[in-house]
Amino acid sequence: MNKRFFVSALALALAGLASVVQAQVPYPAKTVKLIVPFSAGGSTDLVARQIAQEMTVRTGQPFVVENKPGAGSTIGADFVAKAPADGYTLLLGTISSHATAVGLYPKLPYDPLKDFAAITEITAIPNLIVASPTNARLAGVRNVADLVKLAKEKPGSLTYGSSGSGSSNHLATEQLMTAAGITMNHIPYKGSGPALNDVSGGHTDLMLDVVLSSLPQIKGGRLKALGITSLKRSPLLPDVPTVAEQGYPGFEVLGWYGLFAPAGTPPAVLERLSQDFRAVLRSDKMRATLESQGGPAIASTPAEFTALIRSEITRWKKVVEQSGIKPD
Repeated sequence: MNKRFFVSALALALAGLASVVQAQVPYPAKTVKLIVPFSAGGSTDLVARQIAQEMTVRTGQPFVVENKPGAGSTIGADFVAKAPADGYTLLLGTISSHATAVGLYPKLPYDPLKDFAAITEITAIPNLIVASPTNARLAGVRNVADLVKLAKEKPGSLTYGSSGSGSSNHLATEQLMTAAGITMNHIPYKGSGPALNDVSGGHTDLMLDVVLSSLPQIKGGRLKALGITSLKRSPLLPDVPTVAEQGYPGFEVLGWYGLFAPAGTPPAVLERLSQDFRAVLRSDKMRATLESQGGPAIASTPAEFTALIRSEITRWKKVVEQSGIKPD
């Protein structure tokens, strides 16, 4: 037998054997990194750590959260898009990384649809329209109708805060202004915390903020809620009416979280991840955790989640184009 032929045949045989052995190794067989494209301590990070803990228990392998913040969540998302497609580097993506970023960043270094495999949507959390009850400029403003009336009487006189230009609550406020036919002056902050502090102090008139961070200040009397951007009232604040029921039927703005793997991840691995993550999200513990933050546990299929992302990209790209928003 030709020696070169023998060596080549042996190499092919060994490669084939390695592939078979690798295919037989159960997933996960080692630590899985869950990338969060925001700083530690925020609502997205807290959700990720709870899910990682439950997945560790369910699979018997460590699921470890790693924070990679920056550029409106696109740095962390890009890291996962370019990671090995083996199921050991995952992303907890959001409306920012996989919907609004398309319109905001003309040179986005990844494609939210082509470069990722959607696993499941985790939850979708509405915004509250909040203001200080002691703000003299908003004296007598109790709801959305009062706010719109004042804004039309004094065009451009009211201010609203956000966690930064191009942030999800900035875009949500732009959509509200378009629906109501009003204008307000935008004041971007470096995060929702500083913005919310200025709103509660009456320095900035109002902002749209997620339920989780606004709720304690509402309960403490430092903020009042004028409306909520879900189609149904929140069980956490049943007395706060929706924007939809205050004269704007169908108005809904939700900030969603979801799980992704790099495109090209083996179908068997994606199926395992989908089953396990959805089982975790359906557990009583995770349901309670998410509901305490203002959103339901969704646990959608990959196809359902992909369809949502497609529609959200179209929706928010239009909002960005119409408003002319530029990210910080």
